Amino acid sequence: MKKLLALLVLAGTANYAAAEVVGNAKAAADNKIAQCVGCHGIAGYKSVFPEVYSVPMIGGQSAKYIESALNAYKKGDRTHPSMRGIAMSLSDQDIADLAAYYSQKK
Repeated sequence: MKKLLALLVLAGTANYAAAEVVGNAKAAADNKIAQCVGCHGIAGYKSVFPEVYSVPMIGGQSAKYIESALNAYKKGDRTHPSMRGIAMSLSDQDIADLAAYYSQKK
């Protein structure tokens, strides 16, 4: 009985881990883009912390690229301090929603 229960738990965990979070562009537009538009919504914008850095326009990037970049900031693989702080505050759903929103923009 214990083995069967353990297998069921393991199978349920595997299915949960494999579930992909689906982004909702409208949810991002309604309440999640405020942190982004101040820098990424201004053509030619340059940040000055921690150094002068040309901020990329992210509209039109693929959703997978945006998700990958935000997750890399969240894990510390990308090191821009402002982006890391923002990414660490985002849930997987937030990241998927933002990626869906910006992938549809030009």
